[in-house]
Amino acid sequence: MVEVSTAVFAGFAATSGLGLLLAVAGLTGRQLFDQPSRAVERVTRSSLLPRAAAALAAALLAVAVTGWVVGGVGAAAATVVLPRLLGGKAARQRVIDRTEAIASWTEMIRDSIAAASGLEEAVAATAPVAPKPIAAEVHTLVRRLDHHRLSDALVAFGEDLDHPSGDLVVAALVIASRMEAADLSSLLCRLADATRGEARMRIRVEVGRTRVRTATKVIVGVVVAAVLFLAVVNRSYLEVYDSPGGQLVLAVVIGIFTAGGWLLTRMAEIEQPERFTARAGGPSTVEQDR
Repeated sequence: MVEVSTAVFAGFAATSGLGLLLAVAGLTGRQLFDQPSRAVERVTRSSLLPRAAAALAAALLAVAVTGWVVGGVGAAAATVVLPRLLGGKAARQRVIDRTEAIASWTEMIRDSIAAASGLEEAVAATAPVAPKPIAAEVHTLVRRLDHHRLSDALVAFGEDLDHPSGDLVVAALVIASRMEAADLSSLLCRLADATRGEARMRIRVEVGRTRVRTATKVIVGVVVAAVLFLAVVNRSYLEVYDSPGGQLVLAVVIGIFTAGGWLLTRMAEIEQPERFTARAGGPSTVEQDR
């Protein structure tokens, strides 16, 4: 029994060290290998590593406090699901702000075309007054114009925006840069109106789902408060879950809550159209700037 306990604690210590290492690598952006693959680079740059480390830490803490392996799995699942289910307001507002910013920038391009001598000059003229949510991307676009063709710089700009509506604007500008566009101003005006319509739609959806999110927060809060209250005041009430049968029942309960949280998260997401980027021929030399 002592040997088994020692092995378990050694495993916990090893996984804790690995989780800490992954968390530090994810937060600092440092590479774990000298020449990582593209897959490793994508994972390192994303928020996957910090979330995985947080889930691992929550699982280990839950197992250490309760002694329930299933409780550790549930804690890890809650760490992954609950932030997306109960939070994310800042991220959703950021998407709305960027959508409106793309519409405003499109209107700036439309208005600058009449006063500028060409499309490239019109794009450069928007840099000082670019909307704040996409100001960094616009400034990068203008810097690229010093060394690359307008079409290549616009393609890279679309990749930086990473937004379906931005792809439409980029496609229109790339076509206009490669051939004469007789009615570019009208096209940009329609694209700006469509993008603003998307932002209004997102706002209406966000308002309509506020009640569901509020009810979800109340339910989760009541369940968590009840479990903590029983664990502190009447721990013997939860001893039934110490047995294998109790662990099985607890797994079913946690599975139902996890599935419900996942479904609510899926329902709250807005389906995005498949992105596309207007390519100006072969691989762009702008990728070398990244």
